[in-house]
Amino acid sequence: MQKFHVVKNVLEGSIAEELEVEPGDRLLAINGNEIEDIFDYRFLIQDDYIELLIEKKNGEQWLLEVDKDADEDIGMEFESGLMDEYRRCQNKCIFCFIDQMPPGMRETLYFKDDDSRLSFLQGNYVTLTNMSDHDVERICRYHLSPINISFHTMDPGLRCRMLNNRFAGEALKKVDAFNEAGIRMNGQIVLCKGINDGDELRRSIEKLMNYIPNLESVSVVPVGLTKYREGLYPLKPFEKSDACEVIDLIEEYQRRCYSEYGIHFIHAGDEWYILAGREVPEAERYDGYLQLENGVGMLRLMTDEFRRSMEDYKKRGILPDSGVRGEISAATGMLAYPYIRRMADELEKECPGIKIRVYPIKNDFFGETITVSGLLTGRDIKAQLAGKPLGERLLLPENVLRSGENVFLDDMTVDELEKSLQVPVNIVKSSGCDFIRTVLKK
Repeated sequence: MQKFHVVKNVLEGSIAEELEVEPGDRLLAINGNEIEDIFDYRFLIQDDYIELLIEKKNGEQWLLEVDKDADEDIGMEFESGLMDEYRRCQNKCIFCFIDQMPPGMRETLYFKDDDSRLSFLQGNYVTLTNMSDHDVERICRYHLSPINISFHTMDPGLRCRMLNNRFAGEALKKVDAFNEAGIRMNGQIVLCKGINDGDELRRSIEKLMNYIPNLESVSVVPVGLTKYREGLYPLKPFEKSDACEVIDLIEEYQRRCYSEYGIHFIHAGDEWYILAGREVPEAERYDGYLQLENGVGMLRLMTDEFRRSMEDYKKRGILPDSGVRGEISAATGMLAYPYIRRMADELEKECPGIKIRVYPIKNDFFGETITVSGLLTGRDIKAQLAGKPLGERLLLPENVLRSGENVFLDDMTVDELEKSLQVPVNIVKSSGCDFIRTVLKK
C-alpha cells in the first residue's frame, strides 16, 4: 500500500499555493520516491528541480514540475510535523522528569519522546536507544545536522543502569557513525549526585573530546528533582559545595579545550552558578550560545542584551527621562530573580519616575528545588502574589506559558490570572532588551 501524507495547510504566497495544492490533498512521492517521513521530505525538496506527485481530493493525480532555488521551501504543512507517528521513549531513566509529574495534569505532559527526527527539527535531545540502524544510515546519507544527543555518561555499563535500558551502552556506537560521516552534534549530561559526577564526569568529558570538532558542545545540567519521587530511584539534590566542584572541573576543561581546539566545548548550566553563588561567565565563554535551550548562558545573554539596550536608549535620548511614571511589578523563578532584580535596579536608577517591584516565585507545585521560571504554574504565581502591591502592570516571562498560547503549565489562563490579581499582565520575551521595552512601553 502506497504511503501518503495529507496536506494540512498551504502557506500564502508559496510554491504550493501557486501550483494550486490545497489542504486535504495527498503528497504521494517526490522525484518518484515514496516519502517515509520528514527526513526524506526535507532532503528531497532541497534540489532546484523536483517533481511532486499529488493526489487531489477527487482522486485525480497531478505530477507537478517545480523549478525553484535550492533549499527553497515548497510551502506545505502536514497533519503530522514528522510525517509519521511520534516515537515514544522506551527508557526508564532514573532522573526522568516526566516520571516525577503529579497525577491529573493534561495527557500531553506525560508523553516521553525520544525521536531522532525531533532532534533534527526542534533541537530535542535523544538518547539514541530508539534510533534504528536505518535512521542512522539516512542521517548520514542525507547529512542531517545537527543531532542533539543525551550522553549522561560515556561508560556503557553505567549508561545502561542510568537509562534502565540494556541497549543504552551499545547505542553510543552510533556516535562513531555520525562522527565518521561528519555530522554536527551537540550533547548534554544530566548530572546525578554520586552517580555520574566527579571522576565519572571527568572520564566522560575526556572521551567526548575525541569527537571534536563534529561534536560542537556539551552541556552539564543538574538533575531536576520534584517532590513527586515516591517509589523512584533515591537521588539527592546538589549542594553549594557540589556546584563549586562541578564548575571548577568544567572550567578546567574549558581552558584545556580552548587551548587545544579553539572552543570551550563543555558548558555548565546557569543553575550551577546560582547554586554556587558565583557570577555566570562572560559571553565569549559560551561559543555563540549553542546550548541556550538547556539553560546554558541565558542569564549572561539577557544581562548583556539589557546593558546594550540601556546604552542605546541613552544615545537616542530616551533615557534618563523616558516620560514613563508609576509602579509596575515583575515575577520570575528563583533562578533568574537576582538578575531581574539587578536589571530593575539599574532601570529605576536611570528612570526615577519608575518603581519596579520584583517578586521571586517559589515552586510549591513541583517543589522548592525546581527554580526555573519555565516550570512555574499559574496557581503558584496567583497564590504568592495575592495581596501584594503589583502596581499598574505585572510582567511575566514568556517561558511560563505553553508555546504560542496564553496558558500556564497547569492550564490556568492569563485572563484568569489577571481577573484574580486584578492587574493587567504583560508577557516579556526572554531578553534584556524586551524587558526594557516592556517597562518603557516602547
